[in-house]
Amino acid sequence: MPLPATLSLLRVLWRREGDLLNLLPANAYKVEAGWLGWSRRSILIVNEPSEVRRILADADGIFPKNDLMTGAVEPLIGDSIFVSSGETWRRQRRMVAPAFSNLHLETAFSAMDAAIDDRVIALDKAAASGADISIDLVMSWLTADVICRTVFSAPLAHGVAEDVYDDFKIFERSAAHVELKRLILSPAFEDIPQHTHVLTACKRIREHLGTMVDPHLRAGADFKDIASAVIAARDPETGQGFTREELIDQLGVFFLAGHETSASALTWAFFIAATRPEMLARIRGEIDTVCGDGPVGFNHMPRLTYLRNFFREVLRLYPPITFIPRVALKPCEIAGHKLKRGAMVMIAPWTLHRHESYWKDAQVFDPDRWTPERAGEMTKDAYIPFGLGPRVCVGAAFAGVEAALILARLLRRYDFDVHDADTVRPAARLTTRPSDPVRASLKRR
Repeated sequence: MPLPATLSLLRVLWRREGDLLNLLPANAYKVEAGWLGWSRRSILIVNEPSEVRRILADADGIFPKNDLMTGAVEPLIGDSIFVSSGETWRRQRRMVAPAFSNLHLETAFSAMDAAIDDRVIALDKAAASGADISIDLVMSWLTADVICRTVFSAPLAHGVAEDVYDDFKIFERSAAHVELKRLILSPAFEDIPQHTHVLTACKRIREHLGTMVDPHLRAGADFKDIASAVIAARDPETGQGFTREELIDQLGVFFLAGHETSASALTWAFFIAATRPEMLARIRGEIDTVCGDGPVGFNHMPRLTYLRNFFREVLRLYPPITFIPRVALKPCEIAGHKLKRGAMVMIAPWTLHRHESYWKDAQVFDPDRWTPERAGEMTKDAYIPFGLGPRVCVGAAFAGVEAALILARLLRRYDFDVHDADTVRPAARLTTRPSDPVRASLKRR
């Protein structure tokens, strides 16, 4: 429940949950820009779409990624494209972006389909035995397998997927908690220490990634995947490629950020579909009409319009990246507010996507708002689930096809009966996840 700004900050410190949604006061959903209570460095939340674009485009280079966030994730993904700034980021973007943009989505579709085939075997067993599943864990395994097949050309071993999932939970909870305390009490640009158990979890994840990278580095290796494209990438100015550690940094962004954000969005999508029978019926009716009794094919994707609009609405109300924090490198002004050097600039898709000034019936889950007939209701730059500007997510098209295929295949095959649906609530740490695992039982249709 939103509270006044200062009380929201105190609640964050008192509960020690690491849930960033508790940071948001009630007026964060109403203002164009406003201060988030008191903190030592000061925090400005910005909702006004044109200001959001100006900050994220950052033509003058004064709003890099926030130092608290970069310090928190550095043990996991180093100085990779996800956190770097300035010339380092531009060099990495030049080298890395073509690897994803040149990936043929129809080729990637086959890898996605194969990962779903393997997961269906396990889900059929759960349905037959009556065993409960965790929707969160199923989606994490499945999306990690998809990324592994497209990045490394190999399925992800069951044990590795579970290890990565468990270690990432340790990292996500602890890193967010460190960030919250320092967000409120520490000055800008301090080093961010991490607990030993967090560093250990990061080390294990990076070891798994290294194990998958190494076959690509051997003489004579012949892979046609994202990893091989990143390995072959060269800086056009120096001719140098990435070192092994830099490869783990960059591919770690694809593997971990890609699968974690997709898993977050899909968890909410399956939860909402299971609890909205009228929407589930429309999704299934469309799949039956478009695909018939045969396989769901790549050629069907553009015609699953209601399903894609349903997922767009999931991304609106439950954006995987809840916050996009930046830091002011020098004094500046945003929407009439004067900022000092080191002030945090908080762009929150969570509040922007729920802001009543920019959305009709902002709190209502309504997939039909995305139909062409209602295009006039949209506010430019008020929808940013994949970011905005030069740092927009390079995997947005990939994620859209992946989500549509997973939803189409699994919703056509299973009924999901969610347990204790009324108790499910969101929590924001590094991504927007349910605060506790969403448990469900399965039945074959």
